[in-house]
Amino acid sequence: MNWGLVMILIGLTGSIGMGKSATADIFRGEDVPVYDSDRLVHEIYNGPAAREIEKAFPGATINGVVDRNRLAAMVLNDPEAMKRLEAIVHPLVWEGRREFLEEQRRLGKDVVVLDIPLLFETGAEKDVDKIIVVTAPANVQRERVLSRPNMTLEKFEAILARQTPDDEKRRRADFVISTNEGLDSARKQARLILEHLRAQGKEDL
Repeated sequence: MNWGLVMILIGLTGSIGMGKSATADIFRGEDVPVYDSDRLVHEIYNGPAAREIEKAFPGATINGVVDRNRLAAMVLNDPEAMKRLEAIVHPLVWEGRREFLEEQRRLGKDVVVLDIPLLFETGAEKDVDKIIVVTAPANVQRERVLSRPNMTLEKFEAILARQTPDDEKRRRADFVISTNEGLDSARKQARLILEHLRAQGKEDL
């Protein structure tokens, strides 16, 4: 899709537990606007889509708000259920992205990051100029994810099964940021990427 923008669109992605959210915060710290699709999904679950999701998945909400753990149990291992959920949520996410990009264009931003966990899985890679994949060794990823509240090995493996493998993500990336050596290292990598892109310019992308 051609957004007709005079700014560089970076697609930021990475598998669960790779440090993508922390990397998105690094870009925010560099005064780069970041569109957070997962945060928007949280907002959607708390409001506009909750009633429709409850209708499609009875018992998925509590007091009018989607309970992510309940919903995950209903859809993670059911591809057809996942498609029904995506049909409800994705149009709202895309509309939020469109509004965000229009605002950043109005503000004259030269670089924008779209933080999209399922960038490749949803075909959103065609909407960006460059792709950054955040990565870490598999053992580090596993340790990070299994330390999260309410996370189980079964749930972790189900999430991984939905995601494009890390090695394929890295192969399809324009840039890779490794988070294995901490935030300072990741910040240096992000700054080098921004310097490169700004020096190269939109016309050469």
